[in-house]
Amino acid sequence: MAGPAGRNGRAQQAKAHEAILRSRNVPSLTEPARIGSVEVRNRLYRAPLLEVAANKPDAARILERELVPSAASGMGLVFQGASLVTPEGGRTAPGLSRVHDRGFVLSLKPAVEAVQRHGAKLFLQLGHGALQCMETWHAQYRAEHPGLVTWAVSEPPAWFRALLRARFLRIEHLRVFGEEDLVQLARAFGRAAGHAAEAGYDGLHLAGANASIFQQLWSPVFNRRTDGFGGRSVEERGRFLRLVVQEMRRAAPRLPVCAKVPAETEAPWFVRNALSVQDGVRIARIMEDAGVDAVAPVRIGVLRDQSVARGSFPKRAWDDLRFQSGYARAFGSQRKARLVRLANAYAARRIPFQPAWNASFCKAVKREVGVPVLCEGGVRSRAQMDALLRDGACDLAGMARPLYAEPWLARRILRSDAEALCQACNNCTIPQVNGLPGVCRTPDVLAARGALEQQGAYEP
Repeated sequence: MAGPAGRNGRAQQAKAHEAILRSRNVPSLTEPARIGSVEVRNRLYRAPLLEVAANKPDAARILERELVPSAASGMGLVFQGASLVTPEGGRTAPGLSRVHDRGFVLSLKPAVEAVQRHGAKLFLQLGHGALQCMETWHAQYRAEHPGLVTWAVSEPPAWFRALLRARFLRIEHLRVFGEEDLVQLARAFGRAAGHAAEAGYDGLHLAGANASIFQQLWSPVFNRRTDGFGGRSVEERGRFLRLVVQEMRRAAPRLPVCAKVPAETEAPWFVRNALSVQDGVRIARIMEDAGVDAVAPVRIGVLRDQSVARGSFPKRAWDDLRFQSGYARAFGSQRKARLVRLANAYAARRIPFQPAWNASFCKAVKREVGVPVLCEGGVRSRAQMDALLRDGACDLAGMARPLYAEPWLARRILRSDAEALCQACNNCTIPQVNGLPGVCRTPDVLAARGALEQQGAYEP
């Protein structure tokens, strides 16, 4: 174990580094930041992850187990992963919680208070998957919910219909949102925001990208509506976002609102009219005008694919015999599971891991908005975070997958020039299609974490 002298040495180095940054008028990672009316104790945050709590009787205990390590290790801001605002439909991944029910949300209060006792602020992410929900790709879920309607913002584009004809995706009951349907969905976001305020959450986060309904409505790839929720420009297509923020403000006026901002820069070649970075910057400005208190710009594709969690091909997870039957049930057969595996391998080559891959997009947005900009995606080290803050790319820096490997990683990041052990191999994420929790499954990463534990790297 590392002795007091070693720990004090690391702390002194971190303080000296922060003093240099302050002398240059550069915000330090350990300085407080403000999002709306809420002050967070530092600029390091836990980006939304899949906690797989669903609406289980012990959901509060699961969330406490998943979220508290980030708060207890020093992070200033913690985001609870996407939760659904409707009683059915819209689920994009196994294990997402539904927060339409006031009683269930209030039952999460012990987890909320456990995070807050450690000095962090907890924001609840709200979302809906629309066309890209589980029933289009998860065969077992579709079989268990045979009457479920798949909602779309418009008739699906031609390439999406081709995937349906090829049986790669499947829709049993398709319905396009009417104007009143979207108004009612916006009110559902408002009601969920009110429940979150009652449960004691510090803020809200809109799942505005990663193929969510917000991205589908922003994007001309999916939104070809001619009514008040459509239009040729992103300004015209922003009505739903404005309506949602209005409903949330009415139900939870004291809670600040964050939102992800999409740019569809990783769309495949056959997709036309995808959202550009310039479109994303305009969307961020619209969000600010609508009353959003902070934005998180992300470069993605048009599906929930490798662009959401870039990295190498997760061969270990795909080949693990323990997961094979689950993959077959999820995708419909062993043959379809193999096809998905091939598609995953191709996507891993086409969209490789890049350090801080959203940095340039974040910087472009930060030049145009006055609200805090959050940067996540490929952020792995203290040096990277200091550089993002120094270069004006963002106001807060976040991590997600590295916390599967090191739940207490913030202790290393905040007190020394540390780098996450995460290899972006995605062996943690692929088994989540079977409803399994996100945990690191890479032996050399786990061995390195064990060595750091022996050295006292995660000690308070």
